[in-house]
Amino acid sequence: MQLNEAGLIAATQAIIGETQGVRFGVAVSGGPDSMALLALAARAFAGQVAAVTMDHGLRAASVEEAAMVAGWCATQAVPHSIVKPDAPVSGNVQGWARAQRYAAIEVWRAAQGIDWIMTAHHADDQLETMLMRLNRGSGVAGLAGVRARSGRAIRPLLAVRKADLLAFARAEALPYVDDPSNSDARFDRAALRSALAGVDWLDVQAAGRSAAALAEAEVALDWSVGELAARHVRAQGDGWTLDRTDLPREYLRRLLLLMLERAGAGAVPRGDTIDRAIGAAQAGGRASLGDWLLSGGGVWTLHPAPPRRVF
Repeated sequence: MQLNEAGLIAATQAIIGETQGVRFGVAVSGGPDSMALLALAARAFAGQVAAVTMDHGLRAASVEEAAMVAGWCATQAVPHSIVKPDAPVSGNVQGWARAQRYAAIEVWRAAQGIDWIMTAHHADDQLETMLMRLNRGSGVAGLAGVRARSGRAIRPLLAVRKADLLAFARAEALPYVDDPSNSDARFDRAALRSALAGVDWLDVQAAGRSAAALAEAEVALDWSVGELAARHVRAQGDGWTLDRTDLPREYLRRLLLLMLERAGAGAVPRGDTIDRAIGAAQAGGRASLGDWLLSGGGVWTLHPAPPRRVF
């Protein structure tokens, strides 16, 4: 992608199609990546762009950073809003911040009549995501990394290197800040980023193309699972059955997860738990999946587990 207005328009159209009259919201943290995206979007889609900044309240400087973005937007006649989390910090801080950010920005998007939210995820983010998920044993869906389109969020910069965005921000004299958490080794992504800093043999953009190919494979798998489910998954009493079990293991895994979802299972098990259940069912045995019991054989049946005996 060329880092200019024409390049952004082309990348955006490749994701959503026609852009004429479409309203875009740009999620802007104040870092060089999001400021570069905002500046490009404001020119490429003049009059169609608004900006939003999430102030998580985790650092004293966040108020000033949000004000900096607001000040730049005022000079460019770009509407700008600041949103805040609606729940206190809990659990993993970065996970909490991400969930709160997407939730608050989605509320803002709907209230403002915005069609799409642009985020500044780039090629280096994509590589980091893929490696982190590879290290956790992810399958096709996880290794597809950051999607170009997810819900109402789009990411048109996935083919662009972070260094190019930083160079653009500097060349355009854009104001920006550096979030210290981006280099805090206590966070997994920051630690990985530091480890990758001296690795020059990795082709970051080639990894991005692999992620895009895996995302397309995931779409194809989802489609074929839907076709198989329509023919072979049926409700039976208070449970579900799968009447074709001579399928590749990946299809069996996805169909079993679909059955659990349709059954209304709360915390759907993943990973080794699902693999063990599939192995047991293929051998004609049974496996417990939370409050559900999977019985194998030629036809698999998922039904509520009997009540636990209390002594």
